[in-house]
Amino acid sequence: MKHAVLLLLLLASQAAAQPSAASVAKVDAADMGIALARKKTYPGSELKVLQNLKAGSNYSRQVVAYQSEGLSIHALLTVPNGTPPKGGWPAIVFNHGYIPPEVYRTTERYVAYQDAFARAGFVTLKSDYRGHGDSQGEALGGYYAPGYTTDVMNALGSLKRDKRVNAARIGMWGHSMGGFLTLRAMVIDPSIKAGVIWGGVVANYDDLMNRWPHKAPASIPRRVLNLRKTAVEKYGTPAGNPRFWNALSANSYLKDVGGPVQLHIGSADEEVPPAFHATLARQLKAAGQSVQSYVYPGDNHNLSRNLRTALDRSVAFFKNNL
Repeated sequence: MKHAVLLLLLLASQAAAQPSAASVAKVDAADMGIALARKKTYPGSELKVLQNLKAGSNYSRQVVAYQSEGLSIHALLTVPNGTPPKGGWPAIVFNHGYIPPEVYRTTERYVAYQDAFARAGFVTLKSDYRGHGDSQGEALGGYYAPGYTTDVMNALGSLKRDKRVNAARIGMWGHSMGGFLTLRAMVIDPSIKAGVIWGGVVANYDDLMNRWPHKAPASIPRRVLNLRKTAVEKYGTPAGNPRFWNALSANSYLKDVGGPVQLHIGSADEEVPPAFHATLARQLKAAGQSVQSYVYPGDNHNLSRNLRTALDRSVAFFKNNL
Protein backbone atom coordinates (compact mmCIF):
# COMPACT_ATOMS: atom_id res chain seq x y z
CA MET A 1 0.00 0.00 0.00
CA LYS A 2 2.83 2.38 0.94
CA HIS A 3 4.55 1.77 -2.39
CA ALA A 4 1.30 2.37 -4.28
CA VAL A 5 0.81 5.73 -2.55
CA LEU A 6 4.39 6.74 -3.36
CA LEU A 7 3.89 5.75 -6.99
CA LEU A 8 0.71 7.83 -7.22
CA LEU A 9 2.48 10.84 -5.69
CA LEU A 10 5.35 10.47 -8.16
CA LEU A 11 3.01 10.27 -11.14
CA ALA A 12 1.08 13.29 -9.90
CA SER A 13 4.24 15.36 -9.53
CA GLN A 14 5.42 14.38 -13.00
CA ALA A 15 2.05 15.32 -14.50
CA ALA A 16 2.13 18.67 -12.72
CA ALA A 17 5.57 19.41 -14.15
CA GLN A 18 4.40 18.87 -17.73
CA PRO A 19 2.44 21.49 -19.70
CA SER A 20 -1.12 20.29 -19.97
CA ALA A 21 -2.77 19.68 -23.32
CA ALA A 22 -5.60 21.90 -22.14
CA SER A 23 -3.26 24.89 -21.66
CA VAL A 24 -2.06 24.60 -25.25
CA ALA A 25 -5.56 24.02 -26.58
CA LYS A 26 -6.68 27.38 -25.15
CA VAL A 27 -4.19 29.23 -27.34
CA ASP A 28 -5.82 30.69 -30.43
CA ALA A 29 -4.00 32.65 -33.13
CA ALA A 30 -6.80 35.22 -32.99
CA ASP A 31 -5.46 36.20 -29.57
CA MET A 32 -2.49 37.75 -31.42
CA GLY A 33 -4.70 40.46 -32.92
CA ILE A 34 -3.32 43.97 -32.49
CA ALA A 35 -6.77 45.46 -31.86
CA LEU A 36 -7.38 42.92 -29.10
CA ALA A 37 -3.98 43.61 -27.55
CA ARG A 38 -4.79 47.31 -27.41
CA LYS A 39 -7.91 46.63 -25.36
CA LYS A 40 -5.93 44.93 -22.62
CA THR A 41 -4.23 46.65 -19.71
CA TYR A 42 -0.60 45.99 -18.81
CA PRO A 43 -0.09 47.34 -15.30
CA GLY A 44 2.98 45.25 -14.51
CA SER A 45 3.88 45.50 -10.85
CA GLU A 46 6.48 46.70 -8.43
CA LEU A 47 9.85 45.17 -9.31
CA LYS A 48 10.62 42.70 -6.54
CA VAL A 49 14.34 42.20 -5.94
CA LEU A 50 15.29 38.52 -5.86
CA GLN A 51 19.07 38.75 -6.03
CA ASN A 52 21.70 41.47 -5.92
CA LEU A 53 24.44 40.86 -8.49
CA LYS A 54 27.95 42.19 -8.95
CA ALA A 55 27.64 45.82 -9.97
CA GLY A 56 28.63 47.16 -13.37
CA SER A 57 31.11 49.97 -13.88
CA ASN A 58 28.62 52.70 -12.98
CA TYR A 59 25.36 50.88 -12.33
CA SER A 60 23.74 48.27 -10.08
CA ARG A 61 22.50 44.87 -11.31
CA GLN A 62 19.67 42.86 -9.82
CA VAL A 63 17.52 39.88 -10.66
CA VAL A 64 13.95 41.05 -10.14
CA ALA A 65 10.46 39.69 -10.65
CA TYR A 66 7.29 41.34 -11.92
CA GLN A 67 3.73 40.22 -12.52
CA SER A 68 2.27 39.40 -15.93
CA GLU A 69 -1.22 37.87 -16.09
CA GLY A 70 -0.72 36.48 -12.59
CA LEU A 71 2.65 34.94 -13.47
CA SER A 72 5.92 35.81 -11.78
CA ILE A 73 8.35 36.76 -14.56
CA HIS A 74 12.04 37.16 -13.78
CA ALA A 75 14.16 39.88 -15.35
CA LEU A 76 17.58 41.49 -15.15
CA LEU A 77 17.43 45.11 -14.00
CA THR A 78 20.21 47.68 -14.21
CA VAL A 79 20.01 51.13 -12.59
CA PRO A 80 22.59 53.93 -12.98
CA ASN A 81 24.45 54.99 -9.86
CA GLY A 82 23.80 58.40 -8.36
CA THR A 83 20.81 60.69 -8.11
CA PRO A 84 18.28 60.35 -10.94
CA PRO A 85 17.78 63.42 -13.13
CA LYS A 86 14.63 65.47 -12.72
CA GLY A 87 11.71 63.26 -13.73
CA GLY A 88 13.74 60.04 -13.46
CA TRP A 89 16.15 58.03 -15.58
CA PRO A 90 15.39 57.18 -19.19
CA ALA A 91 14.80 53.44 -19.58
CA ILE A 92 14.97 50.64 -22.14
CA VAL A 93 12.93 47.44 -22.21
CA PHE A 94 15.40 44.88 -23.52
CA ASN A 95 13.86 42.04 -25.57
CA HIS A 96 16.13 39.07 -26.20
CA GLY A 97 15.93 36.66 -29.12
CA TYR A 98 15.13 32.97 -29.08
CA ILE A 99 17.02 30.97 -26.47
CA PRO A 100 15.80 27.47 -25.53
CA PRO A 101 13.64 28.20 -22.47
CA GLU A 102 14.95 25.23 -20.48
CA VAL A 103 18.57 26.42 -20.73
CA TYR A 104 17.86 30.15 -20.43
CA ARG A 105 19.38 31.92 -17.43
CA THR A 106 18.53 35.46 -16.40
CA THR A 107 22.15 36.50 -15.96
CA GLU A 108 23.50 34.93 -19.16
CA ARG A 109 23.55 36.05 -22.83
CA TYR A 110 23.39 39.62 -24.12
CA VAL A 111 25.67 40.76 -21.29
CA ALA A 112 27.76 43.13 -23.45
CA TYR A 113 24.65 44.47 -25.17
CA GLN A 114 22.81 45.35 -21.99
CA ASP A 115 26.01 46.70 -20.43
CA ALA A 116 26.42 49.23 -23.26
CA PHE A 117 23.05 50.80 -22.52
CA ALA A 118 23.48 50.59 -18.75
CA ARG A 119 26.85 52.36 -18.84
CA ALA A 120 25.31 55.09 -20.99
CA GLY A 121 22.91 56.08 -18.19
CA PHE A 122 19.77 54.11 -18.99
CA VAL A 123 17.76 51.91 -16.68
CA THR A 124 17.42 48.59 -18.52
CA LEU A 125 15.06 45.68 -17.91
CA LYS A 126 15.63 42.38 -19.74
CA SER A 127 12.57 40.19 -19.32
CA ASP A 128 13.06 36.41 -19.33
CA TYR A 129 9.54 35.87 -20.80
CA ARG A 130 7.21 33.24 -19.35
CA GLY A 131 8.47 29.68 -19.09
CA HIS A 132 12.11 30.74 -19.39
CA GLY A 133 14.53 29.84 -16.62
CA ASP A 134 12.74 30.30 -13.30
CA SER A 135 9.85 32.37 -14.66
CA GLN A 136 6.37 30.92 -14.29
CA GLY A 137 4.13 29.99 -17.18
CA GLU A 138 4.47 28.04 -20.40
CA ALA A 139 6.87 29.02 -23.17
CA LEU A 140 4.83 28.92 -26.39
CA GLY A 141 6.98 31.13 -28.62
CA GLY A 142 6.29 34.66 -29.77
CA TYR A 143 4.64 34.24 -33.17
CA TYR A 144 1.38 32.33 -32.63
CA ALA A 145 0.68 32.88 -28.92
CA PRO A 146 0.39 36.28 -27.19
CA GLY A 147 2.17 35.44 -23.93
CA TYR A 148 5.58 36.89 -24.73
CA THR A 149 4.03 40.10 -26.06
CA THR A 150 2.03 40.38 -22.85
CA ASP A 151 5.17 39.87 -20.77
CA VAL A 152 7.00 42.60 -22.68
CA MET A 153 4.08 44.98 -22.24
CA ASN A 154 3.96 44.27 -18.51
CA ALA A 155 7.71 44.85 -18.29
CA LEU A 156 6.97 48.27 -19.77
CA GLY A 157 4.18 48.77 -17.25
CA SER A 158 6.49 47.81 -14.40
CA LEU A 159 9.11 50.37 -15.46
CA LYS A 160 6.43 53.05 -15.67
CA ARG A 161 5.56 52.35 -12.01
CA ASP A 162 9.16 52.65 -10.84
CA LYS A 163 9.82 56.05 -9.25
CA ARG A 164 13.42 56.02 -10.49
CA VAL A 165 12.25 55.91 -14.12
CA ASN A 166 10.85 58.70 -16.28
CA ALA A 167 7.71 57.08 -17.68
CA ALA A 168 7.73 59.48 -20.63
CA ARG A 169 11.25 58.43 -21.68
CA ILE A 170 11.07 54.67 -22.26
CA GLY A 171 12.26 52.87 -25.39
CA MET A 172 12.67 49.27 -26.52
CA TRP A 173 15.53 47.25 -27.95
CA GLY A 174 14.97 43.86 -29.55
CA HIS A 175 17.02 41.20 -31.30
CA SER A 176 15.63 38.54 -33.64
CA MET A 177 12.37 37.31 -32.05
CA GLY A 178 12.79 40.21 -29.64
CA GLY A 179 12.58 42.51 -32.66
CA PHE A 180 9.21 40.96 -33.51
CA LEU A 181 8.06 41.69 -29.96
CA THR A 182 9.46 45.23 -30.03
CA LEU A 183 7.60 46.13 -33.21
CA ARG A 184 4.36 44.67 -31.83
CA ALA A 185 4.78 46.62 -28.59
CA MET A 186 5.36 49.88 -30.47
CA VAL A 187 2.10 49.59 -32.43
CA ILE A 188 0.17 48.47 -29.34
CA ASP A 189 1.42 51.35 -27.19
CA PRO A 190 2.53 54.55 -28.97
CA SER A 191 3.93 55.91 -25.70
CA ILE A 192 7.08 53.90 -26.43
CA LYS A 193 9.35 56.74 -27.50
CA ALA A 194 11.89 54.92 -29.69
CA GLY A 195 12.79 51.41 -30.82
CA VAL A 196 15.96 49.67 -31.98
CA ILE A 197 15.77 46.30 -33.73
CA TRP A 198 18.72 44.05 -34.62
CA GLY A 199 18.22 41.16 -37.05
CA GLY A 200 14.50 41.38 -36.41
CA VAL A 201 11.84 38.89 -37.38
CA VAL A 202 9.74 41.81 -38.57
CA ALA A 203 7.83 40.50 -41.59
CA ASN A 204 4.12 39.97 -42.03
CA TYR A 205 2.68 36.47 -41.65
CA ASP A 206 2.72 35.69 -45.36
CA ASP A 207 6.47 36.29 -45.42
CA LEU A 208 7.02 34.50 -42.11
CA MET A 209 5.32 31.39 -43.43
CA ASN A 210 6.51 31.41 -47.04
CA ARG A 211 9.70 33.47 -47.31
CA TRP A 212 11.61 32.54 -44.19
CA PRO A 213 13.90 29.63 -45.17
CA HIS A 214 14.73 29.00 -41.55
CA LYS A 215 14.75 25.58 -39.96
CA ALA A 216 13.16 25.65 -36.53
CA PRO A 217 15.65 24.78 -33.76
CA ALA A 218 15.40 21.19 -32.57
CA SER A 219 14.84 22.54 -29.06
CA ILE A 220 11.38 23.86 -29.95
CA PRO A 221 8.77 21.36 -28.71
CA ARG A 222 6.33 19.86 -31.18
CA ARG A 223 3.36 21.35 -29.29
CA VAL A 224 4.75 24.83 -29.99
CA LEU A 225 5.45 24.12 -33.66
CA ASN A 226 1.91 22.81 -34.00
CA LEU A 227 0.45 26.21 -33.08
CA ARG A 228 1.09 27.43 -36.62
CA LYS A 229 -0.41 24.29 -38.14
CA THR A 230 -3.50 24.60 -35.97
CA ALA A 231 -3.91 28.28 -36.85
CA VAL A 232 -3.73 27.60 -40.60
CA GLU A 233 -6.21 24.74 -40.30
CA LYS A 234 -8.66 27.03 -38.51
CA TYR A 235 -8.18 30.33 -40.34
CA GLY A 236 -6.59 29.41 -43.66
CA THR A 237 -3.34 30.74 -45.09
CA PRO A 238 -2.34 34.44 -45.25
CA ALA A 239 -2.93 34.32 -49.02
CA GLY A 240 -6.40 32.83 -48.58
CA ASN A 241 -7.44 34.91 -45.59
CA PRO A 242 -5.32 38.09 -45.65
CA ARG A 243 -7.75 40.11 -43.56
CA PHE A 244 -7.34 37.78 -40.59
CA TRP A 245 -3.54 37.50 -40.75
CA ASN A 246 -2.96 41.20 -41.45
CA ALA A 247 -4.92 42.00 -38.30
CA LEU A 248 -2.32 40.02 -36.35
CA SER A 249 0.69 41.69 -37.94
CA ALA A 250 2.37 44.81 -36.57
CA ASN A 251 3.31 45.69 -40.16
CA SER A 252 -0.33 46.59 -40.79
CA TYR A 253 -0.28 49.28 -38.09
CA LEU A 254 2.98 51.13 -38.69
CA LYS A 255 1.26 54.52 -38.91
CA ASP A 256 0.57 54.13 -35.18
CA VAL A 257 4.23 53.80 -34.13
CA GLY A 258 4.82 56.61 -31.65
CA GLY A 259 8.53 57.24 -32.18
CA PRO A 260 11.53 56.73 -34.45
CA VAL A 261 12.91 53.29 -35.25
CA GLN A 262 16.48 52.21 -35.92
CA LEU A 263 17.13 48.93 -37.78
CA HIS A 264 20.34 46.88 -37.98
CA ILE A 265 21.11 43.66 -39.86
CA GLY A 266 24.05 41.74 -41.29
CA SER A 267 23.92 41.03 -45.01
CA ALA A 268 25.02 37.44 -44.27
CA ASP A 269 22.46 36.90 -41.51
CA GLU A 270 21.92 33.14 -41.43
CA GLU A 271 18.80 33.26 -39.25
CA VAL A 272 16.65 36.09 -40.61
CA PRO A 273 16.42 37.17 -44.28
CA PRO A 274 17.85 40.68 -44.76
CA ALA A 275 14.82 41.23 -47.00
CA PHE A 276 12.67 41.43 -43.85
CA HIS A 277 14.78 44.38 -42.69
CA ALA A 278 14.64 46.13 -46.07
CA THR A 279 10.89 45.68 -46.42
CA LEU A 280 10.18 47.05 -42.95
CA ALA A 281 12.39 50.07 -43.61
CA ARG A 282 10.40 50.83 -46.77
CA GLN A 283 7.08 50.27 -44.99
CA LEU A 284 8.02 52.60 -42.13
CA LYS A 285 9.01 55.34 -44.56
CA ALA A 286 5.80 54.87 -46.50
CA ALA A 287 3.88 55.21 -43.23
CA GLY A 288 5.57 58.55 -42.59
CA GLN A 289 7.76 57.24 -39.76
CA SER A 290 11.33 58.21 -38.97
CA VAL A 291 13.62 55.24 -39.61
CA GLN A 292 17.36 54.65 -39.73
CA SER A 293 18.60 51.53 -41.54
CA TYR A 294 22.05 49.97 -41.19
CA VAL A 295 23.16 46.92 -43.17
CA TYR A 296 26.58 45.45 -42.28
CA PRO A 297 28.23 43.72 -45.27
CA GLY A 298 29.16 40.10 -44.59
CA ASP A 299 28.09 40.20 -40.95
CA ASN A 300 26.00 37.58 -39.15
CA HIS A 301 22.84 37.47 -37.06
CA ASN A 302 24.60 38.78 -33.94
CA LEU A 303 26.55 41.49 -35.81
CA SER A 304 29.72 40.00 -34.34
CA ARG A 305 32.06 41.83 -36.73
CA ASN A 306 30.48 45.21 -36.10
CA LEU A 307 29.25 44.81 -32.54
CA ARG A 308 30.86 47.95 -31.13
CA THR A 309 29.75 50.11 -34.07
CA ALA A 310 26.16 48.82 -33.85
CA LEU A 311 26.05 49.32 -30.09
CA ASP A 312 27.47 52.84 -30.35
CA ARG A 313 24.87 53.74 -32.97
CA SER A 314 22.09 52.26 -30.83
CA VAL A 315 23.22 54.11 -27.70
CA ALA A 316 23.47 57.39 -29.60
CA PHE A 317 20.01 56.84 -31.07
CA PHE A 318 18.44 56.34 -27.65
CA LYS A 319 20.29 59.34 -26.24
CA ASN A 320 18.89 61.50 -29.03
CA ASN A 321 15.33 60.20 -28.76
CA LEU A 322 14.63 59.39 -25.12
